[in-house]
Amino acid sequence: MHILIVEDEPKLANLLREALEQHDYTCEVAYDGLMGKKLASKNTYHLAILDIIIPYLNGIELCQEIRKINSSMPILFLTALGTTDDKIAGFEAGADDYLVKPFEIKELMARVKALTRRSSGFSEIMRELKVADLTLNLDRKIASRGNKDIELTAKEFALLEYLIRNKGRVLSRTIIAEKVWDIDFDTGTNVVDVYINFLRKKIDKEFDHKLIQTRIGSGYFLDDK
Repeated sequence: MHILIVEDEPKLANLLREALEQHDYTCEVAYDGLMGKKLASKNTYHLAILDIIIPYLNGIELCQEIRKINSSMPILFLTALGTTDDKIAGFEAGADDYLVKPFEIKELMARVKALTRRSSGFSEIMRELKVADLTLNLDRKIASRGNKDIELTAKEFALLEYLIRNKGRVLSRTIIAEKVWDIDFDTGTNVVDVYINFLRKKIDKEFDHKLIQTRIGSGYFLDDK
């Protein structure tokens, strides 16, 4: 499950990310409304969690813009604005739920689980994942970059999908092995490095901009910048 968080307070944004990742969600964070709109237009999410008082484009406006892009993605407002009029404005903008700060993490997770239940099947709303000029088709199980289709093995596909869903996040070999291979990582094997090289040859070799990056001593990440 992939979640967009739009929150301008870094400490709270990190708290939300950590709480969600402990429950096996993956997250991207935007600190203002314009960046939130940009991410929502480029990527596909199972849920958006929005503050209302955020820079450049407030949460109500952002919710309305997201609804133009995706009419079915669940949206949860998480905000300090708690009057009845505030809540009505949020729901009229297109929100599915509204939670007032301060809040309990347990209640937030209950709301998140209820909202993401409707989008638990990839076939419903997640036909494709996109990063830069790379597209991962979840139905056909192939990637394409530029005008070229790229055939992937099942494990290559799973690895690339995991990298895309965690775009920008440095992933250790241990985490990749656990999430993609469903095994406890054995430091004596280089299976992750081998498959990263397979992917690089298929999706990066012929292109000037390399998407798969290495952070020495830490792991791998996918970067579209």
